Amino acid sequence: MTNPMQRPTPGLPTKPTGWPVGSYDTYEQAQKAVDYLSDNQFAVEKLTIVGVDLMQVERVIGRLTWGKVLAGGLVSGAWLGLFFGLLVTLFTTVEHMWVPIAYCVVFGMVFGLISAAIPYAATRGQRDFSSTMQLVAGRYDVLCEPGNAEQARDLLAKLAL
Repeated sequence: MTNPMQRPTPGLPTKPTGWPVGSYDTYEQAQKAVDYLSDNQFAVEKLTIVGVDLMQVERVIGRLTWGKVLAGGLVSGAWLGLFFGLLVTLFTTVEHMWVPIAYCVVFGMVFGLISAAIPYAATRGQRDFSSTMQLVAGRYDVLCEPGNAEQARDLLAKLAL
């Protein structure tokens, strides 16, 4: 049992509270509602936008092959090497500026190849695709502190989305 007098720990997430004053299909619509309230001098610090019915969505981008993995490792390693090569040239006095850059790019490419190949090989073909992950809500509710909820509802009733 929790102590009702205990204050929430700063920095830790807390469950949102308040009365629902609007429910929207997209985050942009909820944001537009809060902006409308702000434009009408409503105390928006009393509002919270809450994503409800959360889903983790993984969108498959394409198939991974050894060629794609190694090419990606080479390219990312080359960029990293170029960055470090440019940093090295800032702090050294070398007659030919391109020499440290070239060495760093080559070492970066080797590092990129290794750092891409080892994790891909470790999957042993169990995950031969690339994807992106998103957290998506089924709807977005705008909550308001109870003392101001009626005013917020009245104002939002005039908003045409």
